[in-house]
Amino acid sequence: MHALHQVLHAFFSLHHFTVTMPDVWAGFQINLKMMAIAEVLVLVLALALALVRGLPGPTAKPLRALAIAYTDFFRGTPIIIVAFFIGFGLPGLQLGFISSRSITTYGVITLTLVYTAYVTEVYRAGIESVHASQRAAARSLGLTYMQTMRYVIVPQAVRRVIPPLLNDFVGLQKDTALVSVIGVAEAAALAQQDSTKLGDFVPYLVAACFFILITIPLARFTDHLVAARERRERAQAF
Repeated sequence: MHALHQVLHAFFSLHHFTVTMPDVWAGFQINLKMMAIAEVLVLVLALALALVRGLPGPTAKPLRALAIAYTDFFRGTPIIIVAFFIGFGLPGLQLGFISSRSITTYGVITLTLVYTAYVTEVYRAGIESVHASQRAAARSLGLTYMQTMRYVIVPQAVRRVIPPLLNDFVGLQKDTALVSVIGVAEAAALAQQDSTKLGDFVPYLVAACFFILITIPLARFTDHLVAARERRERAQAF
């Protein structure tokens, strides 16, 4: 019974839960802000990068190589290391405007750089899943490469990759907690501070609850979209 009481006090104290909630909620609003800004930037930049990777012809080879190098580098580098580079490296350069941004801005830059690389591959998979005959048909009608991508390929590709995009954004929402390593006062960082003050782990439970309230509905919505797409594909097969 003593052990059970210790567990309940350390993890499930209702009093400490209510005391901690306002602080952690204030930090979680920063998580939500970073997630929203980074998601918009990632959607735009990743699509641009995916289009660059698909540019035809030998003259575009250097651009394709740069796009591949970017995705390989940021997919292969842990997000914490990228956060150190951005959060400590940029201020240390003493480059005026670049080195005087807020810690939250550096957190958004970190998330954007890393998740742009992942989402680029998602877009690219969607673009390549569209049958080549549609490109040929569009070009035969006189559309340029960019017009073909804009009006024919990309709209179909985006519809196909919405579920994996949502999965990536679930990961992005959780990874906003990792930028606490550069000093962003988000939910995990404030939970750690409150945990130290209170001497238990209840603040971490509070932070986890906030994240779960966002990630589980997104995950279930993603499952719904996947199931709906599979039903449509089965119906079209008959």
